[in-house]
Amino acid sequence: MEFEIRLSGSVEIRAAGRRSDLGSTKTRVTLAALAWDAGRTVSVDTLIHRVWDEHPPGKAREALYAHISRIRGSLRIAGAGAPTIVSRTNSYSLEADPDRVDLRRYTSCVERARSLRDRGDEQAALRLLDRADGLWHGEPLAGITGSWAEHLRSAVAETRFAAAVTRAEILLGEGRFTDAVPVLLPLAEAHPVDEALAERLAVALYGSNRTAEATRLLQRTRQRVVRDIGLDAGRGLHRVHQGILAGAPAAALLPRFGAGGRTDPRPTRRVPDNLPRDVPWAGRHEELRRLTAALCEGQGASDVVTVEAIHGMGGVGKTALAVHLAHRLRDRFPDGRVLLHLGGCSTDRTPPTPARALTELLRLLGVATKELPRGLDALVALWRSAVRDRRMLVILDDATSSTQIRPLLPGASPTAVVVTSRRRLPGLPGVRPVSLDVLTPEDAAALFSQRLGRGRATDPSDVAEIVRICGYLPLAIEIAASRLLARASWTTTDLLRRLGGGGRLAQLHDLDRTLRHVFEVSYHALDAEQRLVFRRIGLHVGVEFGSGAIAALTGLSLDTAERILEELLAHHLVFEPVPHRFTMHDLLRDYARWLIEAGDADSEDDVRRAAQGLVDHYVHAADRADRLAYPFRSRTDLGTADPAVPPGTEIVDAQSAEQWLIVESANLLDALDWLENHGSERQLAVAVHVLAGFLDMEGHLAAAEPLLRRAAAHWNAAGDSVARARALLDLCTVYTHGSRYGEAISAAREALDVARSLGDRELESECIHQLSISLWQTGQYTSALSLQKNSLNFLLQTGDLLRIARCRNLLGIIHLHVAENEEALACFASALADFTAIGDERGRYSALNNMAELHKRTGHPEAAESAYRQAMVVAERMGNPRDKATLQMNVASVLDALGRTDEALALYRVVLPVLRDVGDRRAEAIALTRVGRAYRAAGRTAEAYRQHIAALEVIRAIHAAGEEAEVLYDLALVERDAGRTARAVAHLEESLAVSRRIGAPAEEARAAEVLAELRGEVAP
Repeated sequence: MEFEIRLSGSVEIRAAGRRSDLGSTKTRVTLAALAWDAGRTVSVDTLIHRVWDEHPPGKAREALYAHISRIRGSLRIAGAGAPTIVSRTNSYSLEADPDRVDLRRYTSCVERARSLRDRGDEQAALRLLDRADGLWHGEPLAGITGSWAEHLRSAVAETRFAAAVTRAEILLGEGRFTDAVPVLLPLAEAHPVDEALAERLAVALYGSNRTAEATRLLQRTRQRVVRDIGLDAGRGLHRVHQGILAGAPAAALLPRFGAGGRTDPRPTRRVPDNLPRDVPWAGRHEELRRLTAALCEGQGASDVVTVEAIHGMGGVGKTALAVHLAHRLRDRFPDGRVLLHLGGCSTDRTPPTPARALTELLRLLGVATKELPRGLDALVALWRSAVRDRRMLVILDDATSSTQIRPLLPGASPTAVVVTSRRRLPGLPGVRPVSLDVLTPEDAAALFSQRLGRGRATDPSDVAEIVRICGYLPLAIEIAASRLLARASWTTTDLLRRLGGGGRLAQLHDLDRTLRHVFEVSYHALDAEQRLVFRRIGLHVGVEFGSGAIAALTGLSLDTAERILEELLAHHLVFEPVPHRFTMHDLLRDYARWLIEAGDADSEDDVRRAAQGLVDHYVHAADRADRLAYPFRSRTDLGTADPAVPPGTEIVDAQSAEQWLIVESANLLDALDWLENHGSERQLAVAVHVLAGFLDMEGHLAAAEPLLRRAAAHWNAAGDSVARARALLDLCTVYTHGSRYGEAISAAREALDVARSLGDRELESECIHQLSISLWQTGQYTSALSLQKNSLNFLLQTGDLLRIARCRNLLGIIHLHVAENEEALACFASALADFTAIGDERGRYSALNNMAELHKRTGHPEAAESAYRQAMVVAERMGNPRDKATLQMNVASVLDALGRTDEALALYRVVLPVLRDVGDRRAEAIALTRVGRAYRAAGRTAEAYRQHIAALEVIRAIHAAGEEAEVLYDLALVERDAGRTARAVAHLEESLAVSRRIGAPAEEARAAEVLAELRGEVAP
């Protein structure tokens, strides 16, 4: 039976003219993840990453198994010969012929076609390319998002690009210029600064008697290259342009391409080739494409030398890439391939001078020692003369500076130069640098397997973990594979145990190499200040850091720290993933820590002071940010001297303060962890108070609660009543957002007693506010209303607009829950006006959200949606996950009320995981209740029932009485719709009782009305 798995276009299974329904997007991406590696084993961890990126569900393995079960069912469409999915230890494999997967067959056809073209069989190559085109049905994995899907699309796009270029080159070689134009035109439009493409298209247009278009294309490309890249266009474009102006035949302007390209006959002379052997290759496809295009763009021209620079950190594979490139381009450079080591990779010898390097190059060309001049200028002249008409490739490996390289450039010559360096090399004429990063996880695993060879069995999950521990650094991966090859009795599990047991840097060695030595070379090339910064970065346990953190660790000024980070960036010892945020490769960080532990340059006191300085920096900067982001909090002063490094000049307003807290969140948590283990109790108590707002708003409730309880105990023991009351308020807020209302009320009452005993009215007002929130959330509306009214009377005397607005906002919420809608609207309007006047975005968001809730409850869904949308604009600027999720939940409820149930359900599905992540159980219960309402509106009674039962379980666990009355009412309606009238009556009676107890007249009247109707139905 004809059978195919399609990854081109929509992911689907086809057999005998039928297609199988795979269902969800996640099931389709699971099939794609297996089919792309059909016939090969794929680890569970790899599949989870491909399906969910970095955000898998809590039970990802169970979810993956469910998707695979659905795929197995869908494969039955192929009948008895259906492929199977085989489960192995921590892995799966789709046992199918790869040619049954359209994209695998497509790439195979393209690769075979290119091979046939290189062997001179152009017609067979065209037939294969035609067959490949017939397999193309559109963008791969259409409708599927995620990093792996994008990676696959990029890889296939490269194959599509190669297929089109191969077809065009064959057509051009046969003189079919008109046929080549439509093949090249879309490629040139998609890659407007690819000079090799522009060159070919210009020749095709010229050969099709479209000379004006060809010249415009050449002119436009040159302008784009200058504008976008900042360099003059290469000599290939110039050669074609001159040829067109001179009226040369189109065939004579074709660039030489392919292994079958012809070269001019040359007299016999020495052809140097000292390249090391090539090795099986993995990854770097884009870098190879760019370098190949650049080095081959001007074959035969001799006006400007081509220089390509490959730079990156030690061990990233710069030399290997250059050597592999030279082997690939052997036929394009028939006059020789030379590799010259320039000494940047050695600590025990001086890098060669330019004169010494030129002497070595000339000797490789066969120049006798007695013919070599002595002066540098004479050596440069002889070198440039010797290569003037040579089409040669020279690799200048591990260069130390532009000054060292400049005399070695061939000048006007078809010779091309590839420079590798651990540093960026500014000042080289015409250089287009290629910066190497570490490998992708897939390419890293492929490299490890290639180095082992086919005879060595490996566990894919072990391999994935080994290359992760190696930081996806090619040299580290090669050394790890070498260790395994040297120990015939070892398995990948044995190697993984050694690497994962701590001290991985010490374990990354073989008989000839150590990774530590590679890093040592880079370190010894630094000056004293650069070395200090490099080592101290090892003390920073967070992934990312800014210049302020480095200044705090080193005692250097902020300007000096910024300058040295820029210098380390040029040495590829740190990286800058986003502006002004730096990181360091894990293995480099291990080396920096090893230098610290060695103690040669840093004493124990130095290390302790540096760590304390870093923590002080983060705490002071966080205090500045907290005061701007959460100005309503009652605060305890730090009580310590200002740090040497000014806290965060980028923290200027509430929005930038919140953003700083989010960006630095991991480092702030690390600072707390350090203080918990190394700081004094007072330091920890102060820090956790400073960070309480951040910990609460960003959902770190589990981390916050024990530290806040510890802080309250410390202030109690220290006899600082004011600080203790504030710690209790912080604890109350965390309890409230964790839906632990009983504990929140207890903490707030204890703080209130302290404030009243001190006669501190301002602190008392804040205690009342926090207490009222918990009373409202537990349905104690009368008590909350009384407290807030008394508090408002006091606040009106102070003129503190922020606290007045907060008080009115909360009063409005309580009025709303007791059906006093006019009073609620007046409070919200007044609060919104005050929040707007003082520029408090969080307050504006809250007031708008509450006004929208009022509109929704009073039967005005359009007005509610408008207010929610306004609040959403504010929330986007605030960046708080809980607030955004709550707002999305509220918008979903309005969409449901407007009859847009499918949109509402989709939004609820986004919101629920966020609410669970931040630990807001009350909001989770509200969302579940509203999902149940949406299902009931759609007539899906059984699903509605399940959602309401789940919501009721959460609500009763947290004692949220107001929400309990709501969900009991909704549950009754579902029971009524399902024909279970007696159970509906029981739920309504419970809802009615709760509403009466908490004083919610609107909910009470609503339940009573439906109850009367139902009792009429069940009456005898």
